[in-house]
Amino acid sequence: MENAVCPLDFRYGREEVKEIFGEKCRLQFLLDVEAALARAHAKVGNIPQSAADEISKKASIKYIDIERVKEIEIETKHDVMAVTRALSEVCRKDAGKYVHLGATSYDIVDTANALQFAAATSYIQRGLKDLRRALVDLAKRHKNTIMLGRTHGQQTIPITFGLKMAGFAMEVDRHMERMHECKSRLLVGKLSGAVGTGAALGKHALKLQEIMLRDLKLGVEDVSTQIVARDRYNELLGVLCNIATSMEKFATEIRNLQRDEIGEVAEAFEAKRQVGSSTMPHKRNPITCEQICGLARVTRGFITPTFENSIQWHERDLCNSAGERFILPHSLILTDWIVFQMNNVFMNLRVFPERMKKNIEVSKGLPMAESLMTKLIENELGRGEAHELMRKLSLKAIEKNKSLKEVFLEENKRLKLLTSGEIDEALDSENYLGASKQIVERVVKKLER
Repeated sequence: MENAVCPLDFRYGREEVKEIFGEKCRLQFLLDVEAALARAHAKVGNIPQSAADEISKKASIKYIDIERVKEIEIETKHDVMAVTRALSEVCRKDAGKYVHLGATSYDIVDTANALQFAAATSYIQRGLKDLRRALVDLAKRHKNTIMLGRTHGQQTIPITFGLKMAGFAMEVDRHMERMHECKSRLLVGKLSGAVGTGAALGKHALKLQEIMLRDLKLGVEDVSTQIVARDRYNELLGVLCNIATSMEKFATEIRNLQRDEIGEVAEAFEAKRQVGSSTMPHKRNPITCEQICGLARVTRGFITPTFENSIQWHERDLCNSAGERFILPHSLILTDWIVFQMNNVFMNLRVFPERMKKNIEVSKGLPMAESLMTKLIENELGRGEAHELMRKLSLKAIEKNKSLKEVFLEENKRLKLLTSGEIDEALDSENYLGASKQIVERVVKKLER
């Protein structure tokens, strides 16, 4: 694309998902709704069956040239009118006169939107399922891989990498539930005319709507105005932004763990050809995770105009139209893309258990202060007293650049609080993982159903 401006045209997004929102597919969705409308009219006896058959046959991009639709739109300044006129032109005259009978533009537009939502969200759902599987596999594989837990960017107590991955897997599982639940409210269309009364559709208005939408496998908007209620779109964007935020959270964790001073995991890097920096040959940057973070922020940026679009003057104004042309395709394409990219990261993630072990050793035992405190409490030292003792000894170890064990042994000689066996047991990170293993096993069992 010589003059492409939007990065979706040449850089981001899966082709199969972008195609759903391309000009040809969009036109076909609009035509599918027009065809279903004609079939509904024929079923209630409003138009001849032969006319409905002709409209259904010709409502296809095989017969309608998209360039002709554009020509008509330039003339009429109306996108849906351009589609209906182009469809009428290719139909037999006795059938063409029934195209778009009784409908308003947004009966067609919003119903076509729902068809696009159905197609695009199915890709996102499959992507989430693949990502959940990748995370469950990592959780199983690293159920016993010990690493440092961190809060506030500081070392805390030991966890396992499998536990971290199990938490991510459950978060993805919840997003799968949200998307499934959202679709029951999202995938609805309308056939109720200019202000929701169906007046132009005649006495069979409600029956026509029911037949048309059942034909398209969509639900019915209970009470519409000229448009489907936009609280439904708000919910979709809420789910997409929530998913995007989780992807950024996961990617941020990988980026942090890949930092040189931590070095516990890394994105895959193609050593033969991949370049990390145009000036620094040694660089191996977490570029996919960084891309995910950047695009997640763009996706969340659509939430505000989406909510504002749901505020309409009376039965409808046109303020939502232009914005939704950006918001709907971009948010769905980008969410699918970052889920897809996140899956690539986890499917090919390099994990370094030895570096995790080394980082625990380099910490000089400080992350085991809570374990020693717990052991002291078990030996009938008061909780507050045990905490204060370990706080002072931890600060002393840092100040003197000694290990926690060294300073504790010095204190223990004087106070005789624990045996050497109890001290070694408390300082062994493998003995202070709590229920990590059982939690991972429970998650794996739940998600491998």
